Amino acid sequence: MTIPPITHALYTAAQVRRIDRAAVEACGISGYELMSRAAAAAFAALRRRWPTARRIAILAGAGNNGGDAWLLGREASAYGLETEVVALAEPATAEAARARAAYLAAGGRCVVADEASRLDDFDVYVDGLFGTGLSRPIDGLAARLVEELAPRHARVLALDVPSGLSADRGVAGSPCVRAALTVSFVGWKRGLFTGDGADACGARELAPLDIPARAYDGIVPDARLFGGELDALLPPRAGNVHKYRFGHVLAIGGDHGYGGAVRLCAEAALRCGAGVASVATRATNAAAVNTLRPELIAHAVEDSAALDPLLDRADVVALGPGLGRGEWGAALFERACAAGKPLVVDADALGLLAQRRPVLPPALVLTPHPGEAARLLDCDSRAVQDDRYAAVRELARRYAAVVVLKGAGSLVADPRAEVEACPWGNPGMATAGTGDVLTGVVAALLAQGLAPWDAARLAVAWHARAGDAAAGDAPRGMLAGDLMQPLRLLANGCRP
Repeated sequence: MTIPPITHALYTAAQVRRIDRAAVEACGISGYELMSRAAAAAFAALRRRWPTARRIAILAGAGNNGGDAWLLGREASAYGLETEVVALAEPATAEAARARAAYLAAGGRCVVADEASRLDDFDVYVDGLFGTGLSRPIDGLAARLVEELAPRHARVLALDVPSGLSADRGVAGSPCVRAALTVSFVGWKRGLFTGDGADACGARELAPLDIPARAYDGIVPDARLFGGELDALLPPRAGNVHKYRFGHVLAIGGDHGYGGAVRLCAEAALRCGAGVASVATRATNAAAVNTLRPELIAHAVEDSAALDPLLDRADVVALGPGLGRGEWGAALFERACAAGKPLVVDADALGLLAQRRPVLPPALVLTPHPGEAARLLDCDSRAVQDDRYAAVRELARRYAAVVVLKGAGSLVADPRAEVEACPWGNPGMATAGTGDVLTGVVAALLAQGLAPWDAARLAVAWHARAGDAAAGDAPRGMLAGDLMQPLRLLANGCRP
């Protein structure tokens, strides 16, 4: 794996602890100095986000996350803000104890949490309860404090990781802090960017704390965030070209009653630059597709033999949208897999893949949501969501494919165990047909010559950014078709 810049590197909590130790042992930065830098960075973020705040409540745990919180209180007190630290317990480390003493010396007020204490009304609340160190559900007094924060989530700043969120897996315990802003120290924790991470973190900022680069030596990030270099994967078009230069995508699917799914897939392929997009579908759907979207070439295919000449002409096959799992869909599935063409497998075809295990082509992209991933791994969707990084890596290994695990914080993996996470997307995309659109985007990029790894990453990035553009401030009620125009703009290097 090429080492990404710190802004795109995703680490496990254990890796960040190694970097912390290296900063202390190899770079001569004391633990208390790192704590002071973290507090200063977090307070600066607080002032940017809530510039008019005057009263700050700070929840401090016993560990070093609590130490960060105590020192943030010192920063706020020195700035002239009214502060109150609600201490969960006595400091458990020497650095945290020193941080508490510094806060009290600055004139800050402190109360020790007990069964009778309740949070007063403050402008901002700072979560410094647990950070990355929590490996169990929050209970007792801490659970009650977290529950009191819930209705105040728009005014919550989380230090490093919202308390209750798994830093590695992105799974929120019950209860879990929901923050408006999370400032992550030293390096991004991979759990902030998938699963429950988006809901728990709110906006995210990284504070590397000016740690020298040598502290990161030998620590290869577990994963990485999508970067801006993705947009350079598809070069501008030359002028002296023709449609077949940009590939022919064949979308296969659309059993009775599901013609819309395969049409969305094929149309997305055209919108993202494929030269030709044809559709193999039921006869009842073919006429409608040809009428409503004449740029697509829809063929009535009632048996697998009729698929062969279409497969011969295609450069890339998009298999699954609306395919069904009956005899018709299964027959087309077997024929398409055997053709050896670059293949994108989605929707019903993933269910057939879990059952039949055909010989698959080497250029292969799978795009499951968690339920489909569970069937492919012979587990349940809860197990997939409990560790999305492990699940997507196992899918890529087991099927020798590039795999897109869809959902909040979509992940892309390849058989070498490389994983990248998408930081874009919104809940408005949880609607029928958006997955069919993604299948078409991946197929279009394969048809234009990108390798499966690059095609999948760029497709997920475009798809999510198109979804954000289409949703704006009103994600509820968005339609899959709303992504088409933003996708076209993104495919041409324009801001949607």
